[in-house]
This record gives sequence, structure tokens and C-alpha cells, in this order.
Amino acid sequence: MITRGATAILLLVISTAVYADITPSRQRELIHLVQHDCGSCHGLTLQGGLGPPLTPAALVKKSPETLRAVILDGLLGTPMPPWRPFLSETETTWVVDMLKRGKFDAD
Repeated sequence: MITRGATAILLLVISTAVYADITPSRQRELIHLVQHDCGSCHGLTLQGGLGPPLTPAALVKKSPETLRAVILDGLLGTPMPPWRPFLSETETTWVVDMLKRGKFDAD
């Protein structure tokens, strides 16, 4: 039987390997992008504004695949722009993972 602590460590190791090509510097840039660029519509605390909230509670029923598609390709007929010119697939997956885990709290 695997304990919760062992599971958390395993997930950390796996996620570190998956996101190994996202440097700490780029992670800081992505955090800034989410807090400021996304925050300009979704609220600086991501609690909602022009766009819906991006909190873990608000995203719980949304699949990572759907969230990645919305971020990368935007939503036609809405103010949500496509971010594909600025984000790789891996970076977008990292952003979705961090959003779903609530890791973008405003400083």
C-alpha cells in the first residue's frame, strides 16, 4: 500500500520530469503572465471579472484537455484570445496544472 506522502513525492518527481524543459526563469514568466495578462480579465486574484474565475473550485469539473484547448486556441466570439503564439503545449499543460492546484496566488 502506498501512503499519501509517498504518492505526493511520486507525483512531484513525475511532474518535475514532465516539466523539466520549463526553466525556473520561464516558470516565473508564466506566473507573471497568468497573474497579470490572464488576471486582467479573470481578476487579479483569478476570482473572476470579465472572464470566469480560474480557481481550483471553479475548474474542478473542467478537463485539462478542455482548458488547454481554450488557452491555446481561445474562444471564438468571446474576449478570450488564443495564446498559442506565446505558449508551448508543455507550458500550457504546466499552467493548467498550476491553475487546478491553486498555485497562482497573487503575491
